[in-house]
Amino acid sequence: MEKNLICINCPQGCHLTINTASETGDFTVTGNRCPRGQTYAIQELTDPRRVVTAVVPTNCHALPYLPVRTDKPLPKTLIPDLLNSLYKMRVDAPKAMGDIILENYKNTGVNVIASETL
Repeated sequence: MEKNLICINCPQGCHLTINTASETGDFTVTGNRCPRGQTYAIQELTDPRRVVTAVVPTNCHALPYLPVRTDKPLPKTLIPDLLNSLYKMRVDAPKAMGDIILENYKNTGVNVIASETL
């Protein structure tokens, strides 16, 4: 199987080609100009993750929605559930930038933190 990706680890934007050996499941990555491209390509095929940004409703009239983000990349399969959980929450003031809003989401070690002070 052959898959093409563009690496997003640095501004070079290398065009990667990933071939999978059907017998062994090993990956061959070409087109990367640094080792990070190979790591990115393999992770993107085996366990894709993303940093999630969203807003959470608050009880504050001055800032009705608090911007939040995950402190580490979260597996893509968990993103819809996380967003549903966040949109059902309501955050009370005060919150400082960096405060944990949701801790250790589904035992992944990923926290949701405030991106702004409330």
